[in-house]
Amino acid sequence: MKLSARDAAAFIARPDSGVAAALIYGANGMRVALKRQELMRAIVGPEGEAEMRLTRLSGADVRRDPAALMDAVKATGFFPGPRGVVVDDAGDGLAEAASAVLADWRPGDARVVLAAGQLTPGSKLRKLFEGAKAAVAIAVYDDPPGRDEVEGWLREADCPPLDRAATDDLLALARALDPGEMRQTVERLALYARGQAGPVTAADVAAVAPMSVEAETDDLIDAVADGRPDDLAGLLSRLAAQGVTPVALCIGATRHFRALLVAKADPAGPEAALNRARPPLNFRRKDALLRQVRRWDAAALDRALALLVDTDLQLRSSSRAPGQALVERALIRLAVAGRGR
Repeated sequence: MKLSARDAAAFIARPDSGVAAALIYGANGMRVALKRQELMRAIVGPEGEAEMRLTRLSGADVRRDPAALMDAVKATGFFPGPRGVVVDDAGDGLAEAASAVLADWRPGDARVVLAAGQLTPGSKLRKLFEGAKAAVAIAVYDDPPGRDEVEGWLREADCPPLDRAATDDLLALARALDPGEMRQTVERLALYARGQAGPVTAADVAAVAPMSVEAETDDLIDAVADGRPDDLAGLLSRLAAQGVTPVALCIGATRHFRALLVAKADPAGPEAALNRARPPLNFRRKDALLRQVRRWDAAALDRALALLVDTDLQLRSSSRAPGQALVERALIRLAVAGRGR
C-alpha cells in the first residue's frame, strides 16, 4: 500500500509487525538513507546489527542472484530477536525477487527494507509495493526536515530541552542544511549541551552550526543590505551548490531585515539596540548592522519585509514558479534598492 506523509512517519516510528517489506524511494539519496536507517532501527532495535540480526545487500547483489534475497529473509539468526534485510540501490530489476518474497513471507521471517532513487508511477517495483497488502511504499520528498522530524532527532540524541529562540534557529538551520548534515548538527548540539544547567539556547545552536553555510549566508544577506547587487551571483551559486534552499535564504533575509527595522525603531537608538542583542554581536558584525540600519529608512525596511514575506508565501504555495528564481529576483531588487541609499 502507498502511505501518506503522516502515515509514513507513524509507520517508521512504529512499524506494523504484519508488514513484510517496505520500499522507500525519492530523489534525495541522503533523505532516503536516513528514513531507511530509522525504519530498520525501529524493526531490529539499536543492537540489531551488532547481534547480526541485520543483513545488508545491494541491488546489484540481488540482480546477480535473485535467490539471495529470499535466502536472507528465511535465514535463522544466531541471536534471538527480530531480523531485517536492507537492500540499497533497488530498482525495477528487483521486482521479481521482491514479489517472490512477499508471496512466501511468514511471521518470524526477516523484514525487508528496499531503498531506491526516484521511481516513476509506472515503475514495476513501485506498483508491486503499492498494490501488495503486506508491503508499503513510502515516497521521500526533497523537502527540508519539519518540526516533527527535528524533534524526533533531538529525542533520539537525548538532547536537553530547547528554549523558543533555540528551537526557531534550529528549524531555520534545518531548511539550510543537507538532511545528513542537519542530523549530525543535532547530535553535536546534544553532546555540547549535555549536563548544562537550563535549556539549550540560541547561542548553543550557533556554537555547533556549520560555519561555512552560516558565514556565506551572512555574506549574501550583507551584500543585499549593503546595496551590492553585483556580488550576489557568485554567492547565490555557492549557496545553491551547498544545498541551501530558496526558503532558507528567504527566511534568513526576512529575519535580518526585521532585526534592522527593530533596531531602527528602538527609542534608545540603533546602537543601543544592537548592544542588547543576544547572543552578543562581535564588533565587526555590529558595525555592519549599524551601517545597514543607517542606510535604510523605516519605510524602505517595511517595503523590503513586505517583498520578502510575499516571496516566502509564493515559495510555500502550490505555484510552479522556480523557487531559486523567485528568491534571486527578490534579493536583487532589494540590493538595487539599497544601492541608491
